[in-house]
Amino acid sequence: MYYGRYYGGYYGSWMLFVLPALIFASYAQLKISTSFNKYSRVPNGTGYTGAQIARMILDRNGLSDVRIEQVAGQLSDHYDPRSKVVRLSRGVYGGTSIASMSVAAHEVGHAIQHAEGYFPLILRNNIAPIASIGSRFVWILIMLGFIISPFLLEVGILLYLAVVLFQVVTLPVEFNASSRALYQLENGIVSNSEIKPAKEVLRAAALTYVAATLVAIGELLRLLSLSNRRDS
Repeated sequence: MYYGRYYGGYYGSWMLFVLPALIFASYAQLKISTSFNKYSRVPNGTGYTGAQIARMILDRNGLSDVRIEQVAGQLSDHYDPRSKVVRLSRGVYGGTSIASMSVAAHEVGHAIQHAEGYFPLILRNNIAPIASIGSRFVWILIMLGFIISPFLLEVGILLYLAVVLFQVVTLPVEFNASSRALYQLENGIVSNSEIKPAKEVLRAAALTYVAATLVAIGELLRLLSLSNRRDS
């Protein structure tokens, strides 16, 4: 009887809490792929590569000590605060498109946040190690919690809370980095006509972070529902 209730609750809670978030995540992924591919074929008016634009923004913000490196992959761009390096994917690093320009400026936005001590970024960086551990072991603990001990289930849910908190804190960090990117681009780098497509690229990218947060929250609600069902 218990296992029947458990599996019924498992699929019921998955349909209720997780499936809608996954559908939105699929939409967000399609949106960023469509926007990036569209504007990766539209050259920016400056003729500068993503790396050159990133260097320009860094230098005029007094961040000449921040390096720029090329990394493998597509949309693998990120800023590494530990090494103070902006890492750009090949298409962004050497590309002269509006998409390349927008993504490069966004990653530099994170470097500016770091230099200014932007609190949500500091908070996210501090949560990241716990969230990383949580994402690796949470499901093992949760499965053992259902099989062996409710205590392990509670530990797993607490670990997953760190994952959810990381995703929630990521939202203001990413939105703020995009705002900083647009501000930098508007001030002497690109024409006004290029700001609108740049916003489209950055908004599409932001949707992926929103989707990741919704999926994480949905999973947490599902786990809490299953935990309550186990205790009842």
